[in-house]
Amino acid sequence: MPVVDFHIHAYDWPISGPASFVEFMDREMARAYGSFAKFVERYTTGAAYERVLDEAGVDYGVILAEVAPITSAIGSNETVARLCAGRPRLIPFASINPYLVENPARELERLVRERGFRGLKLYPTYSYFYPNDPLLYPVYAKAQELRIPVKWHTGTSTFPAARLKYGDPVHIDDVAVDFPDLVAIITHSGRPLWYDTAYTLARMRKNVYMEIAGLPPKRLLDYFPDLERVSDKVLFGSDWPSVPTMTGNIEALRALPLSDGAKELILGGNAARLLGLA
Repeated sequence: MPVVDFHIHAYDWPISGPASFVEFMDREMARAYGSFAKFVERYTTGAAYERVLDEAGVDYGVILAEVAPITSAIGSNETVARLCAGRPRLIPFASINPYLVENPARELERLVRERGFRGLKLYPTYSYFYPNDPLLYPVYAKAQELRIPVKWHTGTSTFPAARLKYGDPVHIDDVAVDFPDLVAIITHSGRPLWYDTAYTLARMRKNVYMEIAGLPPKRLLDYFPDLERVSDKVLFGSDWPSVPTMTGNIEALRALPLSDGAKELILGGNAARLLGLA
């Protein structure tokens, strides 16, 4: 089975975003990179991202756009498309902010058909909408038609402007029911307020998956004691660069008392199936 990191961030250079976010990221990245600006400047090419994968023994990485200007720095669709162009190991996921695009469904189709995007990431807690907002239903219909997965940030965020009420994954249940052929991914698995909700949805809905980015792997069985039961519905992600390296997370996951088959599915087998990877 390949190893797939389903959650890697990218940002525009020069940085564009609220001062509160940049100050927060400067503090977070001071030890590893010196500052947020030094990190972003260092990772402006697809080759730089592939080196990160190589260092961790990761075969593929999902590179996430992020268009939430009131809360975080921008990782534009254009930047992600450029990073991933001609590099099949880097898999681009678009971001659409329904408040900033006149026709979000049409824009999604353009990004998929013309720019090669393979999925969609939405940021409810960053842009202040619930996942089941009717405003987004045309987007879900288009994603289902295009046969691409949709993932939502759920649970908490330490970013100063984030609003947690939008992070409850229970709102994804409406989407899963109304679009039964849409692959729906609960990013961060509702951390930490809604772990039970995320697990229940993944167990009950055939089209719902849990992504464990941002969760310390060594504590996964504390959060989800029956993780083995849903191992075919779980996706590994590092949330890099929020963690300085992917390697530690992978090693910690491999050390868990799960079956070898479950670990292979979580580390890449499920992602390979969803994305059609070798």
